[in-house]
Amino acid sequence: MTDAITDTVASVPVAVIGAGPAGLMLAHLLGRAGVGTIVVDTRTRQAIETTQRAGILEADTARDLVETGVCDRVMRDGHEHEGVELRFGGRPHRLDFKELVGESVWLYPQTDVFTDLADARERDGGTVHFGVSDTEVLDIATDAPRVRYTAPDGSRHEIRARYVVGADGSRSMCRNLVPQEQRVRYGKAYPFAWFGIMAEAPMSAPELVYAHSEHGFALISQRTETVQRMYFQCSPDESVDAWPDHRIWETLQARVAGEDGFRLKEGPISEKTVLRFRSFVQEPMRWGSMLLAGDAAHTVPPTGARGLNLALHDVKVLSDVLLRALGSAGETALDDYQPRALQRVWRAQNFSYWMTQLLHTAPGGTPFDLRRQLGELDNVVGTRAGRSYLAEQYTGWPVRSRG
Repeated sequence: MTDAITDTVASVPVAVIGAGPAGLMLAHLLGRAGVGTIVVDTRTRQAIETTQRAGILEADTARDLVETGVCDRVMRDGHEHEGVELRFGGRPHRLDFKELVGESVWLYPQTDVFTDLADARERDGGTVHFGVSDTEVLDIATDAPRVRYTAPDGSRHEIRARYVVGADGSRSMCRNLVPQEQRVRYGKAYPFAWFGIMAEAPMSAPELVYAHSEHGFALISQRTETVQRMYFQCSPDESVDAWPDHRIWETLQARVAGEDGFRLKEGPISEKTVLRFRSFVQEPMRWGSMLLAGDAAHTVPPTGARGLNLALHDVKVLSDVLLRALGSAGETALDDYQPRALQRVWRAQNFSYWMTQLLHTAPGGTPFDLRRQLGELDNVVGTRAGRSYLAEQYTGWPVRSRG
């Protein structure tokens, strides 16, 4: 495609590949500082808005959306959760985040975060191109990288930038531009997946419920007063066609059952998906004039609700170093990005792995494995140190409240 006719050429300090929350938040933060960006994405806006993803925001993430001028809708339409419930051994155990660490999390779907950011870019006159194709990133080893793409109308365009940011998700094209001999990839595949549903039903609980049972894991989440999101552990090869609604509800009810008589409120199921997950990190997060952010550089299992929050933390750090690099500090400012980002990434990887192994039943697990898990869960809820550890990890190590 490099020899194709280019219809237009635009120059900006930063070109962003990927118009998900990470890419749009970066463009928003840079825009507030007067730095121009162009963001491109192969997906349409509608496709991004209708893909159901994570729904828990850390305390700092929710505050950032409001305080940086994106939108205050998270505080109006989101649901503040001051704790979570762990169910195991047939009994409920609530962890009070407010009492333990003085923080909450916010139930606010990623689709709403995206909508707020996309609307903010449009409101502020930012340039975002959805539905592009044939995207190429060229000359990243130089100080004059270029991005070429085809618009939905078939015209060909080029962006000339000082820096390119790859925020193009877990199937990133940009991450592969780091030479193979220069990159290191760390990963872990998990022997189970989540079967996820959207159900038209009232809330079964006011906060998230993480359930451990001999039958496997279940997560009871919420979306609105009338639409709920729920998951249960399944095989990575599971087919949604094998699961009629009645079988799904029987499975979920069995996994949350307990001596307190708790039962889920059922309703029509509008969506069924199998969510395979893994842990992944690529280093370096910078190569030449290209930097990686969000799922392009790392993914985590969804158990710890860290993925979206990590992506938004990346670009918060990245906006700072890019502003310094484009200013008087020069390119050496970029050296701060990877160590600052990776410190949080690896802490989140550890927490997500810990939560995953704590709550899921591994294939081939023995009665000893099950009893050991129950002992670990009892240590978590039965000691203040255990409760505080989970609370601090889950709320995301807020920095402003603790200095």
